[in-house]
Amino acid sequence: MTLSRRQFLAGVGAAGMAAAGAGLAGCAPKEAVQATDGGKAAQAADGDGLIATASLNPQDYDYRQNTTDFATLFSPLRIGPIELSHRMVKSAAGSACYLAGFTKELSEYYVNFAKGGVELIWVEGEMLPAGDVSDEAMAFGRDLVEQCAAYGAHLGYQWAASAAIPTMSVEEIAQLEDAGAAKAAALKAMGFEAIEINAAGFNAGAHFLSRFHNTRDDEYGAGSLENRARFVVESIRKIKQVCGDDFAVQVLIDAVEENDNLTNDATLMTMDKDVTAPHNLANTIEEGIEFAKMFEQAGCDSLHLRLGPLGNHPCQFGSDLYFILNGIEGATGYGTQWDFSRHFQGQLVANHSGAGMMLDIAARYKEAVSIPCGTVTYMDPAHAPDFFEQALADGKCDFYLMNRPLTVDADYVAKLREGRIDEIAPCTRCLHCHIGSNEMNAAMGCCRVNALTQRVMREGGPATYELPPVDEAKKVMVIGGGPAGMEAARIAAARGHDVTLYEKKASLGGLLDFAANVKGPHENLGDLKNYLARQLELTGVKVQLSTEVDAALIEQEAPDAVILAVGGLRDTLDVAGEGSVPVVDFEQFLTTDMGDDVVVYGSNAQAFDCALWLTVHRKRVVMVTPSANEELDMQQSQHAQRFMTTALYALGLKVWPNASIKEVGDGQIVVATEVGTEVAVPCDAIVNAADLLPNTALVDGLSVETHAVGDCAEPFNIARAIQAGNDAGRAV
Repeated sequence: MTLSRRQFLAGVGAAGMAAAGAGLAGCAPKEAVQATDGGKAAQAADGDGLIATASLNPQDYDYRQNTTDFATLFSPLRIGPIELSHRMVKSAAGSACYLAGFTKELSEYYVNFAKGGVELIWVEGEMLPAGDVSDEAMAFGRDLVEQCAAYGAHLGYQWAASAAIPTMSVEEIAQLEDAGAAKAAALKAMGFEAIEINAAGFNAGAHFLSRFHNTRDDEYGAGSLENRARFVVESIRKIKQVCGDDFAVQVLIDAVEENDNLTNDATLMTMDKDVTAPHNLANTIEEGIEFAKMFEQAGCDSLHLRLGPLGNHPCQFGSDLYFILNGIEGATGYGTQWDFSRHFQGQLVANHSGAGMMLDIAARYKEAVSIPCGTVTYMDPAHAPDFFEQALADGKCDFYLMNRPLTVDADYVAKLREGRIDEIAPCTRCLHCHIGSNEMNAAMGCCRVNALTQRVMREGGPATYELPPVDEAKKVMVIGGGPAGMEAARIAAARGHDVTLYEKKASLGGLLDFAANVKGPHENLGDLKNYLARQLELTGVKVQLSTEVDAALIEQEAPDAVILAVGGLRDTLDVAGEGSVPVVDFEQFLTTDMGDDVVVYGSNAQAFDCALWLTVHRKRVVMVTPSANEELDMQQSQHAQRFMTTALYALGLKVWPNASIKEVGDGQIVVATEVGTEVAVPCDAIVNAADLLPNTALVDGLSVETHAVGDCAEPFNIARAIQAGNDAGRAV
């Protein structure tokens, strides 16, 4: 069953538009909201069997055509003294995951971008914490500059000052500015050619610019635009004074703001007094443009423009996260939903699942200043070639600041330049790469698609980025054509092994097609399948479809090594009682007719995706799981998890953790809860989304070398499956 977004939203009307900051239930038609039916109001429908949330922010996915030669994308650009041959720039993000000091791992992280064709690389502030300009830091910086320069790349550095601005004295502000200028001078001595002042997000520069954060009443206070811009303006001038005009200064700002967490405790954000109307203190586009003019006059060489939700840091740089929920596009992560026709002044490009969101706003800045303007958030020309090329050709911005597409595939620019767009590994926008704190990043952060990013040279990860060639070619049999199997096959073949992949279905991809139908197009899972399949072609993997492997076939083929990637087994759900409630297999829920009340058994990411799909399609969903509360939806990134759970809870999803289905009756089940009570729950069908179990019986006892990867070994998620496949391909 394939559902396009156009079909998914077909017939959905315009009713149910939410007021600014309204809860998800507020998106329902008025008469439904007034109903008192135990939470059913939140799920009242509007058009074609979908709840009213689906009528907000309708999406148009017909924007991905590829007929361009990228003439503008690969045209020259000058930022201050820096000359580039294309318009793709690596933003300063991602290196917060590297906390072990001045290591080879950190160096190679950046050098790989240079090797791959990136010509301007912004280095994140973690490289020089607390203004470290020690001999070790200077030597590391010089070496990094030299290595990147060998491939034609220029380096800039992001300065993100942190300070409690309401309580700072004027002298302390001057000292902070001087520290930024001193850091710039040290960077220039290393060979860096630019510095970016981070005046966005939660940094001091942003707080000075903000009417929300800035509660000062002196010359740096919120009394005028000039006062608010003073810290950044003075910092630009001081940097230029010590470094000269041959050292570029870029300023990063929130180009437009909103407060997406209207219930947030204002005292936590302003630090010195209550704010009773935070929603009205967000910066407008017009304020930002006036700041930009002042920055240009002070000597700024370029602008980095991003979105500014005041309470949601991931959406400041990855605002396409607002589109991760299929059918609740615009979910904020706080149980509310944006109406992008009204919020952020109604000027975001909000109908392409987050791609190019800031382009129209960047165009307004570009009209107001003469310096280059770049913008960020899923600026991915390979994803939508004509769309992104035309935006540059139309002058909406001058360059794209990119992070995730480049960390997924460091050779992105070179492949795009050479016309090898089908070889670019796609970002699936899952946000696994960004965890909430640096410590967690180092331990948990990883790319779903690129098994090397944030794992190389770590315990349990590959020793190097390079693939070691084989000492002796082996005949390798890969069983299973899902993500883990395809990754294992391509890596083993790329190293020089003779690899054949066997898949029992008639096509590759495993559950990727099913997952794409459930999740919708946002996570690019179809692109991931196509990329992996193309890699099998390029590496010479032989593929046998519609072939179910058994012990006899393994014996017949006599491989030197077997990699098993057949997926896990769904745990059975045995229920007691004489009732007529059917149990639906997870993989059948899209095509099975069910009543209005559905119980989802399980609480993994698949279970939550199922619950979302059913909820959007007007089902009243209850989740029963043997897992603990802290384990709910844990296979998703923490950001996706927060968006998923808050949206579903706002729409009435009830989860019973540490619970079981004790009994099934006619039209209901009895839940045995964790506190010892029993609760009767209306139920027309149960979807079995229980956790998967290992499934390694096929290779148990084989005398040849064996590796079990993905869900058949340790069921979890796509990221872990691809990592295991990559590791097996390297180990075989």
